[in-house]
Amino acid sequence: MCELSIVDKAYQAKKDFQQSDQPLNLVVLGSDRVKMVGGGKFGPLVGAIDEGTSSARVLLFKVETSEVVCFHQVEIRQIYPQEGWVEQDPMEILNAVHECLERTVEKLRNLGGYPEDIVALGVTNQRETTIVWNRKDGRPLHNAIVWLDMRTSATVDELLDKVPNKTRNKNYLKPLCGLPLSPYFSAVKLRWLIENVSRVREAVRAGNCLFGTVDTWLLWNLTGGVNGGQHITDVTNASRTMLMNIESLRWDAKLCSFFEIPQEVLPEIRSSSEVYGKMASGVLKGVPLSGCLGDQQSALVGQQCLERGQAKATYGTGCFLLYNTGTVFVDSTHGLLTTVAYQIGRDAAPVYALEGSVAIAGAALGWLKDNMGMIASARESETLAGSVETTGDIYFVPAFSGLYAPYWNQEARGVICGINEDTQQSHIVRATLEAVCFQVRDILGAMNSDCGIPLQKLRVDGGMTENKLLMQLQSDLIGLEIIKPRMAETTALGAAMMAASAVGRWDVKSVEVPMETIRYEPQIGVDERDMRYSKWKMAVERSFGWDI
Repeated sequence: MCELSIVDKAYQAKKDFQQSDQPLNLVVLGSDRVKMVGGGKFGPLVGAIDEGTSSARVLLFKVETSEVVCFHQVEIRQIYPQEGWVEQDPMEILNAVHECLERTVEKLRNLGGYPEDIVALGVTNQRETTIVWNRKDGRPLHNAIVWLDMRTSATVDELLDKVPNKTRNKNYLKPLCGLPLSPYFSAVKLRWLIENVSRVREAVRAGNCLFGTVDTWLLWNLTGGVNGGQHITDVTNASRTMLMNIESLRWDAKLCSFFEIPQEVLPEIRSSSEVYGKMASGVLKGVPLSGCLGDQQSALVGQQCLERGQAKATYGTGCFLLYNTGTVFVDSTHGLLTTVAYQIGRDAAPVYALEGSVAIAGAALGWLKDNMGMIASARESETLAGSVETTGDIYFVPAFSGLYAPYWNQEARGVICGINEDTQQSHIVRATLEAVCFQVRDILGAMNSDCGIPLQKLRVDGGMTENKLLMQLQSDLIGLEIIKPRMAETTALGAAMMAASAVGRWDVKSVEVPMETIRYEPQIGVDERDMRYSKWKMAVERSFGWDI
């Protein structure tokens, strides 16, 4: 009788151990090891590492569903060395991710699942946040400079002086990278680090400096670090650096020269869905790392805005709108950014998006709570704003540090217009909610003008969408249906979809993920909507030119 193969033995062992109607797949790892995938209680699973500004999380989804089996979250500190400076400790970020991986697998086991059923891991991350480290010992050369850090305003001024013909045109590089010169983007932060931090400058000269956004830092470490870690990023994160050519999807020599950044420090650019490497250690050793998206692009995918003309808005500290323009590169003439939405595989055509950012959304409620004492919590804003029928003709422009898209006016500052003797706290709180909605309308108007395809509906996610009054006001003030998934984890879901797609476990283009939704319809007419918007525009004009 012939000896059974290792695969036959594994099947027999599994059959003897457990009667299951779940699909079972086996992967031979070596001459004496077989990994059994998909035979556990939950079937095949895909993990998502979601590293945001305030926390790191790991979530496990059932493949081709939006069902979260379990997750773990760890808060991450923000460090404020000076006013306007925001940093994080890269080692704290990495350790938080390791803890989340370990604890999530522990929770899976407690639920009766198997870590062997995790077929792939994806990564989604806060974008633009800049990390530099030593390739020899793997240690950070400086704290991470977080995306909302404003220390590089002077650096931007210096760079504007380099624009030919002394035009100081902030859009000089936009045809190449899709972005205006702004403190927001990674190239400016990296330029500041090289100029101002001697350790970074010396490491660059010695050829020992590696640069990356948070995705790159995590992927390099998780795939081995100093022992063969993959120094890579994906097209969505690279498109936020100002160093990638938005059409060729390669680092651009002219852009690198303008910022005086050697290409040797930059990671290799890869697609959003392919196997980058495998987990080098830990409870998930050997699991492919195969999906990567910046957080806003990941939410676009998770919201299944995969067709041209679909858009989503994520409401958090700020508000980010992405509009899928398909494989067409749209150069906005209305103050929007051109970015890569995703690329499903190395040989696939990239899909592009227009993006507009509202700097102050949830942060305005924080200001009402912490600075003004008008509300005890962000949740209270719904009750207080709902206690009055209107704002009492109050308009609040929360331009605390300038205005983002479509104005890009750094000299604007916050104003409250229309105050009279009858104004109460509740009117100002309601005006704060409406300010978020009006800023979203500003961006949607620019998107419609650039693309010529008016939206029919807007998909939304993020913490502020729990405010039902805000969502109704948003529908009223843009005149569109608002669609909110009951499942809140669309950002992590996007990364999970990309990761599972790369290993053949998720047909992203064909399989629609069923989701329960909450919908809001407009309840005011066109005339009232346009009248209120015209007054908002008057208030915006009054905010210009204060910080000069």
